[in-house]
Amino acid sequence: MENTAGDAAKPADDRTVIALVDDDRNILTTVSIALQAEGFATRVYSDGEAALSALLGNPPDLAIFDIKMPKMDGMELLRRLREHSPLPVIFLTSKDDEQDEEAGFQMGADDYIAKPFSLRLLLARIRAILRRSDARRPLPIEPGELPAEIIERGRLRMDPARHHVTWDEKPVSLTVTEFLLLEALALHPGVIKSRNQLMDAAYPDDVFVDDRTVDSHIKRMRRKFRSVDPEFSSIETLYGAGYSFSDG
Repeated sequence: MENTAGDAAKPADDRTVIALVDDDRNILTTVSIALQAEGFATRVYSDGEAALSALLGNPPDLAIFDIKMPKMDGMELLRRLREHSPLPVIFLTSKDDEQDEEAGFQMGADDYIAKPFSLRLLLARIRAILRRSDARRPLPIEPGELPAEIIERGRLRMDPARHHVTWDEKPVSLTVTEFLLLEALALHPGVIKSRNQLMDAAYPDDVFVDDRTVDSHIKRMRRKFRSVDPEFSSIETLYGAGYSFSDG
């Protein structure tokens, strides 16, 4: 594990570097070891204040923040970071209130994973966000993983390799979870997908989420599409059944 010095040099082998910011030493150690086992390099920081100058002075490839931390919490850290940097950020936190999640996304978080969390889910989100932020960078590939084809449904275009979405050729910035939910719907236009089916598409088998979580993602995703097209209505709710995508 690398130390927390902000001027730590990038690994000589040019591995992808992930910064972890959390006041829980057990979390820092566990996640850092897991990431290193997957071929990533890590830098760890125990509070937001210590992390900020290091993240700006010698940026990693991605950062994972806790929200509740001493000196400077994750929300403030993200706000100040976004004044200078588009660094991809995942919130990893014990807070599961929807308002906290919404505030994080509004400030520019890329994803939000609640504790207790699945390391498999975290690794999947990390890989997807890194591909989306820089499709040219070589990343570790999961066994059996193949490049995905472009999805085009009417005015929607999805590039799974880059996690890039456009509507009427206008970019729509989705989190990884939102992208996976939309992909599950867009691959089968007109087919009703239950909340359980959408959960299976967006989360590994060992991660439990409730119906409200899926509904919250859908609501936020619709809002993002309506910001580029106020008439957007292609994600339809079938009350008591689930959701479907219409490409008409």
